[in-house]
Amino acid sequence: MKLPTRPSELTIRRGDIVTLPGGMVLWRIHPSLGPHPQPWDRLRFYGPTASRFDPHPPPPRVHINYAVSYTAPGPYTPFAEVYQRARTINVTAGGPYLTAWRITRPLRLLDLTGVWPTANGASHALNTGRHDYCRAWAHAIHDHPARVDGLWHTSAITGSPAVALFTPAGDSFPPTPEFSRALADPAMRPLILAAARRFNYRVAG
Repeated sequence: MKLPTRPSELTIRRGDIVTLPGGMVLWRIHPSLGPHPQPWDRLRFYGPTASRFDPHPPPPRVHINYAVSYTAPGPYTPFAEVYQRARTINVTAGGPYLTAWRITRPLRLLDLTGVWPTANGASHALNTGRHDYCRAWAHAIHDHPARVDGLWHTSAITGSPAVALFTPAGDSFPPTPEFSRALADPAMRPLILAAARRFNYRVAG
């Protein structure tokens, strides 16, 4: 499928935007330990990493104006995405937490699940293609005058909706989360086992 290394020109119109209503719940898994802990209510300013939609320009470093957070409307896709490489949900490495919060304002997201990629010279491979190409597109989208809050896209792992938040979305976090619990907490075991069964992953830790 067609996915240019980078866009030549981008057009973002009102109909290309998906608006998440204020109060909608988003979920993410984030580490609390190690060299790069990630608070639930902070975007990641270091990048680009190997992740698909990091908007940061290379080389990898801490940026002031570029940030990202990978989230989803439900709890299962984060498990599939975070633990895809080893296909093992490790409940202790990095001190991972599953956190959900209600966004404090509507978020304007560019819809990559519709016709926008094709209309701008790419295809739906923008949801699933080479990560370095996708990052170049994310960088251009991030810098577009439309100033979107992020991307509404299809998870390449589950095929379910997912959300990549960009720098403007940094002000949409509430003071406290709706839910936040360490994966090592015994109360999390039923959900973790359900995710493992759904994706045929193992559980460790």
